[in-house]
Amino acid sequence: MLTPEEKEKIIKKYKLKEKDTGSADVQIALLTEDIKKVLSHLKKHPKDIHSRRGLLKMVIKRKKLLKYLKKENIRRHNSIVKKLGLKKR
Repeated sequence: MLTPEEKEKIIKKYKLKEKDTGSADVQIALLTEDIKKVLSHLKKHPKDIHSRRGLLKMVIKRKKLLKYLKKENIRRHNSIVKKLGLKKR
């Protein structure tokens, strides 16, 4: 889980407008950071099945948001993928 300070920092970096906390860009960035944290946890604790299930849920949610963003605005999609260093599919 991200701390409130980490979330605030990510939101400031990826927001589109003032007081933007729910845009697809921000949600994708937050999910990406959460995924990184869970991955590092799973490297230490490979038998933690519950965390692995949560990780899969987060990956699926991020994939759906990326698909939505690609359909709505391809420029923003390409920008967020490039900023976060995600693979294009």
